[in-house]
Amino acid sequence: MIDIQEHLKSAGRTGEIEFFIEERKEDCVVSRMPVAAGMLNPFGTVQAGAMLWLADVTATVLAIGQTRLGEKGQGFPLAINLNANLLSNQRDGNIRAEARFVRKGKRVTVVRTRVIGDNDQLLAEVTTTHIPAS
Repeated sequence: MIDIQEHLKSAGRTGEIEFFIEERKEDCVVSRMPVAAGMLNPFGTVQAGAMLWLADVTATVLAIGQTRLGEKGQGFPLAINLNANLLSNQRDGNIRAEARFVRKGKRVTVVRTRVIGDNDQLLAEVTTTHIPAS
């Protein structure tokens, strides 16, 4: 672990995130993100933004579904709201995101994504609201 005070004083920040979409169904998308050094916060646990990014992209893939996007991205499910409850964390292993519809509408889609760590520990619950880009 690094000295927190020195870290807060420094201007530079770097990071690295990689994840894989492992399952795509009409009503569920599952992704997996291996925990890597570039996504850890100064305390050695996964930075909250990494978990939120995983949840947001997984939810967006679900919301896109079979939508045929226009040349300029028309129809892309823009996230207009994101609510996150961060419940736990981990230092290594894999993190999984499972996105499912709360409501699938023509104009408004709501997705709940559970972010799950090793031993099926719930790390975060994220709810996103999407509208199609025009």
